[in-house]
Amino acid sequence: MIVTSGLQPTGDAGPEVLHLDSVTFRRDGREILHGVDLTVRAGEHWALLGANGAGKTTIVGLCAAQTHPTTGTVDVLGKRLGRVDMQELRRHIGHVSPRHPLRSPLTVAEVVLTGITGTIDMPMRWTPSPEQIERARALIADVGMSDHADARWPTMSQGERGRALIARALAGEPDLLLLDEPTTGLDVAAREQLLETIDDLARRVPDMASIIVTHHLEELPETTSHALVIAHGREVASGDVHDVVCTDVISRAFEHPIAVGHQDGRWSARAVRAATAP
Repeated sequence: MIVTSGLQPTGDAGPEVLHLDSVTFRRDGREILHGVDLTVRAGEHWALLGANGAGKTTIVGLCAAQTHPTTGTVDVLGKRLGRVDMQELRRHIGHVSPRHPLRSPLTVAEVVLTGITGTIDMPMRWTPSPEQIERARALIADVGMSDHADARWPTMSQGERGRALIARALAGEPDLLLLDEPTTGLDVAAREQLLETIDDLARRVPDMASIIVTHHLEELPETTSHALVIAHGREVASGDVHDVVCTDVISRAFEHPIAVGHQDGRWSARAVRAATAP
């Protein structure tokens, strides 16, 4: 793992990897976030849940050091936004998004190597070292893509792209991994394969913290430990996943009666049907 000497110990818990304190965010005169608090520690795996338009993408932008809060403070890997080189900080954050803007026909191996350089395409006049090439190969194997290492981005399925992007995010040895709706566009089999990859990763790299963003409970990995649920830019509930992901909280956040289930480590959600008159 990378050395992050700026992380602050918190007693028996792991060091803080991410801390949002009373964060608001305004765009075009409209307030999108209203006093959001969040503390993520090493080894924790958070779910960020909420309906479309709840503010999830805005929170991820702050966690990924892509934007600044309007008020409040954001500390990422011990560095406060507004007092740090954002580009340099982003090199230490793994970010997986199905909207990755790559257009070039890079191979899987080349895509993973761009995680080391923090770029979208392979930089001109840059040649990876033998050690970097070996690390890329190892990460490709970790996500089950060794047989497709030479596949090119335009011809890859959405599931293959998702696993390649996880390997890319890990290439920089991050302390914080952000998974922004990583199962978007996947069929059931591809989704389950990707979730297995995420669960395996959490077990193999126990000190790494992660946040997965979704509005589908079925897409939560088994290793999810905590959850933040938001609605209309405000916190509905935050804490241990088993306390937060429940029928009452999810129903309030999505403004519809939702029955939440949990079996064999996985979550489910179903609408509660209104009782019919006899």
